[in-house]
Amino acid sequence: MSQEEFSPGTLGFLRVAVVVPDLQVANIRHNTQVISEALRQAASHGSRLVLFPELSLTSYSCGDLFYQRALQQQASQALLEIARAAGDANVAAVVGLPLEVGGRLYNCAAFVSEYAVQGIVPKTYLPSTNEYYEERWFSSTRDCPPGLNTVSIAGQAIPFGADLLFTARNLPGCTMGIEICEDLWAVEPPSGSMALAGATVLLNPSASDEILGKAEYRRALVQQQSARCLAAYLFAGAGPGESTTDIVFSGPAFICENGHMLAETERLHFETQIATADIDVQRLNHERLRNSSFSSARPRQTYRTIQIDLPTPNTSSESYKLLRSDLSPTPFVPANQAQRAKNCQEIFHLQAVGLARRLKHTGSTHVTLGLSGGLDSTLALLVTQQAFDLLSLPREGIVAITMPGFGTTSRTLNNSERLAASLGITLRQVPIREAVLQHFHDIGHDEHLHDITYENAQARERTQILMDIANQVNGFMVGTGDLSELALGWCTYNADHMSMYHVNSGVPKTLVRYLIEWSADSVYTGETAEVLRDISATPISPELLPLGENDVLVQETEATIGPYVLHDFFLFYAVRHAFSPRKIFWLACQVFEHHHTPAEILRWLRMFYRRFFASQFKRSAMPDGPKIGSVALSPRGDWRMPSDASSALWLQELDELEDAQR
Repeated sequence: MSQEEFSPGTLGFLRVAVVVPDLQVANIRHNTQVISEALRQAASHGSRLVLFPELSLTSYSCGDLFYQRALQQQASQALLEIARAAGDANVAAVVGLPLEVGGRLYNCAAFVSEYAVQGIVPKTYLPSTNEYYEERWFSSTRDCPPGLNTVSIAGQAIPFGADLLFTARNLPGCTMGIEICEDLWAVEPPSGSMALAGATVLLNPSASDEILGKAEYRRALVQQQSARCLAAYLFAGAGPGESTTDIVFSGPAFICENGHMLAETERLHFETQIATADIDVQRLNHERLRNSSFSSARPRQTYRTIQIDLPTPNTSSESYKLLRSDLSPTPFVPANQAQRAKNCQEIFHLQAVGLARRLKHTGSTHVTLGLSGGLDSTLALLVTQQAFDLLSLPREGIVAITMPGFGTTSRTLNNSERLAASLGITLRQVPIREAVLQHFHDIGHDEHLHDITYENAQARERTQILMDIANQVNGFMVGTGDLSELALGWCTYNADHMSMYHVNSGVPKTLVRYLIEWSADSVYTGETAEVLRDISATPISPELLPLGENDVLVQETEATIGPYVLHDFFLFYAVRHAFSPRKIFWLACQVFEHHHTPAEILRWLRMFYRRFFASQFKRSAMPDGPKIGSVALSPRGDWRMPSDASSALWLQELDELEDAQR
């Protein structure tokens, strides 16, 4: 596999920049120099596409100076200079200027690349209320004479119109559309139709002035339009260099992708501000493929497409560091502490309400669950307690059962007992050692052979006990396994894989730990909180193999199947975004470079794909449980996959990755 196949562009990434330049009103020479320098700076950081504010060559607040022929002519000349400067800097760019066409003046945005002006888009919606007077100077694109498709600048015929889209021949799926400032605030922004026509990158050169409370609204508007269009949305607003005769411009600029803010500038700075981020065009196209509402809609008009080649990045693939605020080693867990706490509370409510609804439906006042002293069963118990409290059911109806076996440690057993006592639930202990030994005798299995039969027999014995006692108390069994275990098939079929209701089926392992820690910090106090913290610090283990000398745990899950932090990362990008193995590998190398070598990442990525494909039959027969996040594996909901699908295609790509690493 060549190095070219690992370049950001071939993986679908496009580095973009939004710029708020330090402009001077009507000083086109100064503005051209500032814009040219910003182009060089953006290019030095690897940007391939740069957006500047509305009317950036002249500044937005020229007023009646827009009528001046000298201003108009110099702006057109400056546009050609910017095209050359962008070519020298090896970037594409969008800049704004006033342009006289057929006796009318238009507020325009020009797309420049490859040393040329590729197209010019006039503004559609002209604000003329409150502090805005654009209709005094400019005409809307709706006023363009029929058949006006090009304009001439310095003898060059340049495509002109609001029906232009710009498609990158060298970046599949990347099509760019331009709307200008007020266009976004309209009831039906042009960007919506552009997105339906294929535009994945929407560009808005703007001059939105600042008044109290507007900043938050504007930011939310950009995010919402980005999400509604399933697109990247770039917004560059005019800065404080504009005239402050009556209003102030603060210089807001954003890079947003499908509702997620990737980068933004600081407002109210006189110096030139640049924000840079990598948008994922492949990801956007995947979102559109899987969204039936988007795929069934049609654009309001037809568009002309201008074919261009986006400049090649100025940085090497080897030194490329992805610029994305949402790229995290734990994609299921928000990095922001306040958001994480909010999510944890919401998840608990979803799980508890799901279980409470099942209790109401069945009329049950009792449940059983296996309490091991590990993360998953602890979360299931806390959710069950919340569901019982929600329905005002006595907690004694929660029958938690510890079932010590060959690998049970005193730490986990003690924590189970302490937790049950602190929560006021019913705790029963049913040792399984003798029953499993009898089972070995019955089926003729050597108890000293610690193979898969040895392990699974214990898991199935425990599930039998839980279900039978559920019958005894006229209740049902609550499952404890999590989403990560279902993805990897790290559960015994018809054992811990099975239950009457599976409260954790939508929660991945990395999130389970945070939920436990959040519960200890925010929900519980005293003995309960203390036990929860110790459970969170306990190594993850099924405790199925005999203990070592001095009762030392010899079986740790992550030593066998790999770190859950890696597997959850793989799961998120393989299922939620359908990324290829090489793209997931490249992202993982970016995120985990200080924690795991590329060889380690490849090893566990191979493990992930092998187990994920081989274990679909378990997911096809999984019990009911609530969907929690954007990744879910229920065969009745998000994930429909044949149980006998071949993994050869994905493993072949991993083979190529391994060959490339040698």
